Amino acid sequence: MNDVIDYFQSIKIRGMGWILLGCLYLFANQPLLIIVYLYIAAVMVLRTWLANFPHLAKVGLTAVYGLLMVIQIVFVSVGVFPLRGFFPAYLLAKLVGVLLVVLPLWVERFVTTNNQTVFYLPTVEEAATVSFDELRQSADKLNDLFNSATEAREKVSVDHVKTIIEDLPRHSAVHYINHGTLTPAYFAAVQATMTDARIYLAVSNTGSAASEMISVFTRKQFNHVSLAFDRDLKTIISYNGGDNVYPPGMNAETLEFFHQKAGASLLVYSLPVTLGQKQAIADKIAEINREGSAYNMIGLVSKHSAKPNIMFCSQFVYTMLKQAGVAYFEMKPGEVRPTDLIEQDYYKKLKFEYELKF
Repeated sequence: MNDVIDYFQSIKIRGMGWILLGCLYLFANQPLLIIVYLYIAAVMVLRTWLANFPHLAKVGLTAVYGLLMVIQIVFVSVGVFPLRGFFPAYLLAKLVGVLLVVLPLWVERFVTTNNQTVFYLPTVEEAATVSFDELRQSADKLNDLFNSATEAREKVSVDHVKTIIEDLPRHSAVHYINHGTLTPAYFAAVQATMTDARIYLAVSNTGSAASEMISVFTRKQFNHVSLAFDRDLKTIISYNGGDNVYPPGMNAETLEFFHQKAGASLLVYSLPVTLGQKQAIADKIAEINREGSAYNMIGLVSKHSAKPNIMFCSQFVYTMLKQAGVAYFEMKPGEVRPTDLIEQDYYKKLKFEYELKF
């Protein structure tokens, strides 16, 4: 049982991946679900033929993915959408239909080893045997799941989902859409801080729709991080959605941005730097401002950016630290999450400055 759970967990669907599944559940119709099934099947077949599998294994997995796709399409066509007049049954059936989207991923992890070089099929005994001991060991995980579901009811609301979906057309995963939103006055304020040999990191719990939904999956209180050149945060900056004022990408922020719910809070830390390192960060930000930027929405699910200046908040802050040579831990920028910038400070480079509560 634990092996099966480990296989499921190894898929590592990130927060936005679960959000997209939730959106499918709330808004997808029959044609859309069928398109998703076809797309996933095509991707899995392509992955199989590019992987280092024996030829016979590739043929077998291709057949399995094709069969799963047929089962998925038949299920939603016969067992889901015809039930729309029977509301409770329809909701349950549609939930199963959406969960079937990730079934090919589970199949891949179940029939291959982690290095994707050895192919095997589990025996009936391996697949079916579940001991009472294993069931007891799984009880804590089930309790955590139920507790998370209770918390999710408050945070994953229809309003939040609609807000995120309505905001998606403003984003771009492949083009720079934010150009020159930082003004000469902002850079003048940055230069005025150059007598202070510190930069400042601010992790926040803003209460925005995206932050609330992401927190359900990260189980972290703070899901946004920003960079500032001064202790009072007059020069605070990060990658964000533009707060419906500017295009998504690199934008200056205000304290009002962080106060989107009762109980929102912000923790401020300082990091000692040389004035040359601080200027290097300012110069890089000016370069991004000239070249353009966009918010890396896709990066919340995957680990990649289509262009260098397409980032999300923690990716941006960590990249600036690396740019100046003051990063105090090693990670790939696309894997850094906001709380990593605090939790990975093993050498105590950061100094806690203060907390703001709204």
